[in-house]
Amino acid sequence: MDRFQELRTFVAVAETGGFARAAARLGSSPPAVTRLIAALEARLGVQLFNRTTRRVHLTDAGLRFAEGARTALDALDAVESEATGQSSVPSGRLTLTASVTMGRSLLPPIINDFLRAHPRVSAKVLLLDRVVNLVEEGVDIALRVGELPDSSLISVKVGAVKRILVASPDYLAKRGAPGAPDDLKLHSFIAFTGLMPDREWRYADGKRIRRVSLQPRFEINDAVSAIASAEQGEGVTICLSYMVAEKIKRGTLVEVLPHLSPPPAPVHLVYPQGRLVAPKVRSFVDFAAPRLRTAIGELSLKPPKTDKPSTRSGR
Repeated sequence: MDRFQELRTFVAVAETGGFARAAARLGSSPPAVTRLIAALEARLGVQLFNRTTRRVHLTDAGLRFAEGARTALDALDAVESEATGQSSVPSGRLTLTASVTMGRSLLPPIINDFLRAHPRVSAKVLLLDRVVNLVEEGVDIALRVGELPDSSLISVKVGAVKRILVASPDYLAKRGAPGAPDDLKLHSFIAFTGLMPDREWRYADGKRIRRVSLQPRFEINDAVSAIASAEQGEGVTICLSYMVAEKIKRGTLVEVLPHLSPPPAPVHLVYPQGRLVAPKVRSFVDFAAPRLRTAIGELSLKPPKTDKPSTRSGR
Protein backbone atom coordinates (compact mmCIF):
# COMPACT_ATOMS: atom_id res chain seq x y z
CA MET A 1 0.00 0.00 0.00
CA ASP A 2 1.19 3.54 -0.79
CA ARG A 3 2.33 4.98 2.54
CA PHE A 4 1.92 8.55 1.28
CA GLN A 5 -1.66 7.79 0.25
CA GLU A 6 -2.23 6.57 3.79
CA LEU A 7 -0.87 9.85 5.14
CA ARG A 8 -2.92 11.98 2.75
CA THR A 9 -6.06 10.08 3.72
CA PHE A 10 -5.28 10.36 7.43
CA VAL A 11 -4.66 14.12 7.16
CA ALA A 12 -7.87 14.59 5.15
CA VAL A 13 -9.91 12.85 7.86
CA ALA A 14 -8.16 14.87 10.59
CA GLU A 15 -8.81 18.17 8.82
CA THR A 16 -12.40 17.52 7.75
CA GLY A 17 -13.52 15.67 10.89
CA GLY A 18 -15.28 12.86 9.04
CA PHE A 19 -14.77 9.91 6.70
CA ALA A 20 -17.42 11.05 4.20
CA ARG A 21 -16.01 14.58 4.03
CA ALA A 22 -12.48 13.23 3.62
CA ALA A 23 -13.67 10.91 0.86
CA ALA A 24 -15.29 13.84 -0.97
CA ARG A 25 -12.05 15.81 -0.75
CA LEU A 26 -9.98 12.88 -2.03
CA GLY A 27 -12.40 11.72 -4.73
CA SER A 28 -12.77 8.38 -2.95
CA SER A 29 -15.59 6.60 -1.12
CA PRO A 30 -16.36 6.63 2.64
CA PRO A 31 -15.96 2.83 2.97
CA ALA A 32 -12.55 2.99 1.27
CA VAL A 33 -11.41 5.77 3.58
CA THR A 34 -12.73 3.92 6.65
CA ARG A 35 -10.91 0.72 5.64
CA LEU A 36 -7.66 2.58 4.98
CA ILE A 37 -7.72 4.32 8.39
CA ALA A 38 -8.56 1.05 10.15
CA ALA A 39 -5.65 -0.65 8.37
CA LEU A 40 -3.31 2.23 9.32
CA GLU A 41 -4.34 2.02 12.98
CA ALA A 42 -3.89 -1.77 12.92
CA ARG A 43 -0.43 -1.46 11.38
CA LEU A 44 0.67 1.19 13.90
CA GLY A 45 -1.01 -0.54 16.84
CA VAL A 46 -2.59 2.70 18.12
CA GLN A 47 -5.98 4.36 17.87
CA LEU A 48 -5.66 7.61 15.90
CA PHE A 49 -9.29 8.76 16.05
CA ASN A 50 -12.16 8.74 18.52
CA ARG A 51 -15.36 8.04 16.57
CA THR A 52 -18.79 9.45 17.34
CA THR A 53 -21.95 9.30 15.28
CA ARG A 54 -21.43 12.89 14.08
CA ARG A 55 -17.67 13.45 13.95
CA VAL A 56 -14.26 11.90 14.45
CA HIS A 57 -11.61 13.52 16.66
CA LEU A 58 -7.87 12.90 16.90
CA THR A 59 -6.63 11.04 19.95
CA ASP A 60 -3.44 12.17 21.68
CA ALA A 61 -1.53 9.65 19.58
CA GLY A 62 -3.35 10.95 16.52
CA LEU A 63 -2.31 14.52 17.28
CA ARG A 64 1.33 13.48 17.47
CA PHE A 65 1.04 11.44 14.29
CA ALA A 66 -0.69 14.32 12.47
CA GLU A 67 2.28 16.61 13.00
CA GLY A 68 4.68 14.03 11.56
CA ALA A 69 2.30 13.18 8.72
CA ARG A 70 2.05 16.80 7.60
CA THR A 71 5.83 17.17 7.83
CA ALA A 72 6.29 14.10 5.62
CA LEU A 73 3.74 15.33 3.07
CA ASP A 74 5.27 18.80 3.05
CA ALA A 75 8.66 17.23 2.42
CA LEU A 76 7.26 15.20 -0.49
CA ASP A 77 5.60 18.29 -1.96
CA ALA A 78 8.85 20.22 -1.58
CA VAL A 79 10.84 17.52 -3.39
CA GLU A 80 8.31 17.42 -6.23
CA SER A 81 8.30 21.21 -6.47
CA GLU A 82 12.09 21.26 -6.52
CA ALA A 83 12.07 18.78 -9.38
CA THR A 84 9.71 21.03 -11.39
CA GLY A 85 11.57 24.23 -10.49
CA GLN A 86 8.68 25.68 -8.46
CA SER A 87 9.89 25.12 -4.90
CA SER A 88 9.85 28.81 -3.98
CA VAL A 89 6.54 29.74 -5.60
CA PRO A 90 3.71 30.19 -3.02
CA SER A 91 0.69 28.16 -4.08
CA GLY A 92 -2.30 26.29 -2.71
CA ARG A 93 -4.91 27.15 -0.10
CA LEU A 94 -3.77 29.14 2.93
CA THR A 95 -5.97 28.71 6.01
CA LEU A 96 -5.80 31.34 8.74
CA THR A 97 -7.63 31.95 12.00
CA ALA A 98 -8.07 34.89 14.37
CA SER A 99 -10.56 36.17 16.93
CA VAL A 100 -13.70 37.63 15.38
CA THR A 101 -13.07 41.28 16.23
CA MET A 102 -9.32 41.36 15.56
CA GLY A 103 -9.61 39.35 12.36
CA ARG A 104 -12.43 41.54 11.08
CA SER A 105 -10.45 44.70 11.89
CA LEU A 106 -7.03 43.75 10.57
CA LEU A 107 -6.90 40.79 8.21
CA PRO A 108 -9.06 41.49 5.10
CA PRO A 109 -6.96 44.26 3.52
CA ILE A 110 -3.71 42.41 4.23
CA ILE A 111 -5.03 39.15 2.80
CA ASN A 112 -6.42 40.87 -0.30
CA ASP A 113 -3.05 42.53 -0.97
CA PHE A 114 -1.27 39.19 -0.45
CA LEU A 115 -3.57 37.37 -2.87
CA ARG A 116 -3.02 40.05 -5.51
CA ALA A 117 0.74 39.58 -5.10
CA HIS A 118 0.50 35.76 -5.19
CA PRO A 119 -2.09 34.67 -7.77
CA ARG A 120 -1.47 30.95 -7.19
CA VAL A 121 -2.61 31.17 -3.55
CA SER A 122 -6.20 31.11 -2.27
CA ALA A 123 -7.18 31.91 1.31
CA LYS A 124 -9.68 30.66 3.87
CA VAL A 125 -10.16 32.65 7.09
CA LEU A 126 -11.82 31.29 10.25
CA LEU A 127 -12.86 34.03 12.68
CA LEU A 128 -13.44 32.23 15.99
CA ASP A 129 -13.38 33.39 19.61
CA ARG A 130 -11.60 30.26 20.78
CA VAL A 131 -8.08 28.86 20.57
CA VAL A 132 -7.85 26.63 17.50
CA ASN A 133 -5.65 23.54 17.50
CA LEU A 134 -3.76 24.25 14.29
CA VAL A 135 -2.63 20.69 13.67
CA GLU A 136 -5.95 19.02 14.44
CA GLU A 137 -8.04 21.52 12.48
CA GLY A 138 -5.72 21.90 9.51
CA VAL A 139 -4.97 25.60 9.99
CA ASP A 140 -1.74 27.07 8.64
CA ILE A 141 -1.45 30.33 10.60
CA ALA A 142 -3.16 31.96 13.60
CA LEU A 143 -3.19 35.57 14.79
CA ARG A 144 -3.30 35.39 18.59
CA VAL A 145 -3.49 37.85 21.47
CA GLY A 146 -1.88 37.05 24.83
CA GLU A 147 1.06 35.15 26.24
CA LEU A 148 1.71 31.93 24.36
CA PRO A 149 1.94 28.65 26.30
CA ASP A 150 4.92 26.42 25.67
CA SER A 151 4.31 24.55 22.44
CA SER A 152 5.88 23.49 19.20
CA LEU A 153 4.46 26.52 17.39
CA ILE A 154 6.71 29.10 15.78
CA SER A 155 5.72 32.66 16.72
CA VAL A 156 6.40 36.09 15.25
CA LYS A 157 5.45 39.09 17.39
CA VAL A 158 3.51 41.76 15.50
CA GLY A 159 2.45 44.13 18.30
CA ALA A 160 0.75 44.48 21.66
CA VAL A 161 -2.67 45.61 22.89
CA LYS A 162 -4.01 46.78 26.26
CA ARG A 163 -7.00 45.49 28.20
CA ILE A 164 -8.88 48.65 29.20
CA LEU A 165 -12.13 49.99 30.67
CA VAL A 166 -14.23 52.54 28.79
CA ALA A 167 -17.47 54.47 29.19
CA SER A 168 -19.21 57.31 27.36
CA PRO A 169 -18.68 60.95 28.44
CA ASP A 170 -22.45 61.28 29.08
CA TYR A 171 -22.47 58.27 31.39
CA LEU A 172 -19.49 59.56 33.36
CA ALA A 173 -21.05 63.02 33.60
CA LYS A 174 -24.17 61.52 35.19
CA ARG A 175 -22.58 58.88 37.41
CA GLY A 176 -19.12 60.31 38.02
CA ALA A 177 -15.83 58.75 36.98
CA PRO A 178 -14.52 55.88 39.15
CA GLY A 179 -11.50 57.04 41.12
CA ALA A 180 -10.48 53.66 42.53
CA PRO A 181 -11.04 49.99 41.59
CA ASP A 182 -13.71 49.38 44.24
CA ASP A 183 -15.73 52.30 42.81
CA LEU A 184 -16.59 50.06 39.86
CA LYS A 185 -18.95 48.13 42.15
CA LEU A 186 -21.14 51.25 42.28
CA HIS A 187 -21.42 51.48 38.50
CA SER A 188 -23.40 49.71 35.79
CA PHE A 189 -20.96 47.24 34.32
CA ILE A 190 -21.25 45.67 30.85
CA ALA A 191 -19.23 42.46 30.77
CA PHE A 192 -17.75 41.15 27.55
CA THR A 193 -17.40 37.56 28.70
CA GLY A 194 -14.50 36.85 26.36
CA LEU A 195 -12.30 39.09 28.53
CA MET A 196 -13.81 38.46 31.97
CA PRO A 197 -15.51 35.05 32.05
CA ASP A 198 -15.15 34.91 35.84
CA ARG A 199 -16.71 38.38 36.39
CA GLU A 200 -13.42 39.76 37.66
CA TRP A 201 -11.55 42.87 36.55
CA ARG A 202 -7.81 42.52 36.93
CA TYR A 203 -5.61 45.59 37.25
CA ALA A 204 -1.99 46.52 37.83
CA ASP A 205 -0.88 47.68 41.28
CA GLY A 206 2.82 48.28 40.81
CA LYS A 207 4.22 44.90 39.82
CA ARG A 208 1.26 43.00 41.28
CA ILE A 209 -1.98 42.08 39.53
CA ARG A 210 -5.05 42.55 41.73
CA ARG A 211 -8.68 41.60 41.17
CA VAL A 212 -12.07 43.18 41.74
CA SER A 213 -15.18 40.96 41.65
CA LEU A 214 -18.11 42.62 39.87
CA GLN A 215 -21.79 41.94 39.34
CA PRO A 216 -22.48 43.03 35.75
CA ARG A 217 -25.91 44.35 34.84
CA PHE A 218 -25.38 43.12 31.29
CA GLU A 219 -23.23 40.22 30.08
CA ILE A 220 -22.62 39.37 26.43
CA ASN A 221 -20.15 37.25 24.47
CA ASP A 222 -19.78 39.80 21.66
CA ALA A 223 -17.29 42.65 22.08
CA VAL A 224 -18.89 44.89 19.44
CA SER A 225 -22.26 44.77 21.23
CA ALA A 226 -20.70 45.48 24.64
CA ILE A 227 -18.82 48.47 23.23
CA ALA A 228 -21.96 49.76 21.49
CA SER A 229 -23.89 49.62 24.78
CA ALA A 230 -21.14 51.58 26.54
CA GLU A 231 -21.12 54.12 23.72
CA GLN A 232 -24.88 54.57 24.21
CA GLY A 233 -24.31 55.50 27.86
CA GLU A 234 -25.38 52.23 29.48
CA GLY A 235 -22.29 51.71 31.63
CA VAL A 236 -18.61 50.78 31.83
CA THR A 237 -17.24 47.91 29.75
CA ILE A 238 -13.98 46.05 29.24
CA CYS A 239 -12.30 45.68 25.86
CA LEU A 240 -8.94 45.55 24.09
CA SER A 241 -7.45 48.89 23.13
CA TYR A 242 -7.49 48.35 19.37
CA MET A 243 -11.26 47.81 19.47
CA VAL A 244 -11.99 51.36 20.65
CA ALA A 245 -8.98 53.45 19.62
CA GLU A 246 -10.96 55.33 16.96
CA LYS A 247 -13.92 55.90 19.28
CA ILE A 248 -11.63 57.33 21.96
CA LYS A 249 -10.03 59.64 19.38
CA ARG A 250 -13.51 60.81 18.34
CA GLY A 251 -14.53 61.32 21.96
CA THR A 252 -17.51 58.95 22.00
CA LEU A 253 -15.74 56.82 24.62
CA VAL A 254 -13.36 57.69 27.44
CA GLU A 255 -10.83 55.39 29.09
CA VAL A 256 -11.63 54.70 32.76
CA LEU A 257 -8.90 54.18 35.39
CA PRO A 258 -6.21 54.21 32.67
CA HIS A 259 -3.35 54.23 35.18
CA LEU A 260 -4.45 50.78 36.43
CA SER A 261 -4.53 48.94 33.11
CA PRO A 262 -2.62 45.64 33.23
CA PRO A 263 0.53 45.29 31.10
CA PRO A 264 -0.08 45.12 27.32
CA ALA A 265 -0.73 41.68 25.86
CA PRO A 266 1.48 40.62 22.94
CA VAL A 267 0.05 39.78 19.52
CA HIS A 268 1.70 37.01 17.50
CA LEU A 269 1.41 35.21 14.20
CA VAL A 270 1.90 31.52 14.98
CA TYR A 271 2.26 28.46 12.79
CA PRO A 272 3.22 24.80 13.31
CA GLN A 273 6.88 23.94 13.45
CA GLY A 274 8.26 21.57 10.84
CA ARG A 275 11.47 20.81 9.07
CA LEU A 276 10.07 22.46 5.97
CA VAL A 277 7.74 25.46 6.02
CA ALA A 278 5.46 25.72 2.99
CA PRO A 279 6.26 28.71 0.74
CA LYS A 280 2.69 30.01 1.12
CA VAL A 281 3.12 30.14 4.93
CA ARG A 282 6.59 31.63 4.89
CA SER A 283 5.57 34.22 2.27
CA PHE A 284 2.44 35.26 4.16
CA VAL A 285 4.27 35.70 7.47
CA ASP A 286 6.97 37.80 5.78
CA PHE A 287 4.30 39.83 3.97
CA ALA A 288 1.84 40.28 6.84
CA ALA A 289 4.11 40.84 9.86
CA PRO A 290 5.27 44.40 9.02
CA ARG A 291 1.78 45.40 7.89
CA LEU A 292 0.23 44.07 11.09
CA ARG A 293 2.81 45.94 13.18
CA THR A 294 1.84 49.16 11.42
CA ALA A 295 -1.90 48.53 11.71
CA ILE A 296 -1.76 47.56 15.38
CA GLY A 297 0.49 50.53 16.11
CA GLU A 298 -2.00 52.89 14.50
CA LEU A 299 -4.78 51.43 16.66
CA SER A 300 -2.82 51.71 19.91
CA LEU A 301 -3.77 54.28 22.52
CA LYS A 302 -1.27 57.11 22.56
CA PRO A 303 -0.62 59.05 25.79
CA PRO A 304 -2.43 62.43 25.79
CA LYS A 305 -0.33 65.33 24.57
CA THR A 306 0.78 67.87 27.11
CA ASP A 307 1.98 71.46 26.84
CA LYS A 308 4.62 70.84 29.49
CA PRO A 309 8.18 70.84 28.14
CA SER A 310 9.97 67.50 28.13
CA THR A 311 12.56 66.95 30.84
CA ARG A 312 14.52 64.57 28.63
CA SER A 313 17.68 65.81 26.99
CA GLY A 314 17.56 65.27 23.25
CA ARG A 315 20.27 63.77 21.14
